[in-house]
Amino acid sequence: MNRAVFLGLMLVPAVAFGSTREGVSMKDSDKVGKTKVVLNGMGIRQATVFNVNVYVAGLYLEAKTKDPGEVTKDGAKKILFHFVRDVDLDDLQDAFEAGFDKNGGGSMGARVKKLNAMMQDMKEGQRMSLSYEPGVGTTVFVLGKKKGVIEGADFAKVLFTIFVGPKAPNKLLRDGMLGKA
Repeated sequence: MNRAVFLGLMLVPAVAFGSTREGVSMKDSDKVGKTKVVLNGMGIRQATVFNVNVYVAGLYLEAKTKDPGEVTKDGAKKILFHFVRDVDLDDLQDAFEAGFDKNGGGSMGARVKKLNAMMQDMKEGQRMSLSYEPGVGTTVFVLGKKKGVIEGADFAKVLFTIFVGPKAPNKLLRDGMLGKA
């Protein structure tokens, strides 16, 4: 291998990924529809009294912010989840139901059920994402495959509040996604 090719290959990871957290790398920008979004921050979801790491989540927004109120405003956004341990379908579904209940989305039962119907068991190293595009809705991707779209800016507002609002699952997740950690 010649020196130029070797040096070029060495630079690829630095260019392709913007941040790393707990050994998980995410790109520093992406697209939601035709809108460019940038990585705002990466947080860690911990569970149980033993603070077991469950996933690393990256929050992508049109413009970086540390203000959760700005995150939940109408605009293109995305959360990318990279699972660092296996999570059963039932646990994912329970977490979304509890999150919507805690954050004022109790009236969205049919849409939460639609979201939960798109979920599946997640294994260590697998990814899923939730992307909101104004006028379109929240698109769910699991293992890179589009599972469907859930309508409503109101749904997206509560969904993103679950992760960055005052009742987020844990501080490491919230602060990391808001670029504070």
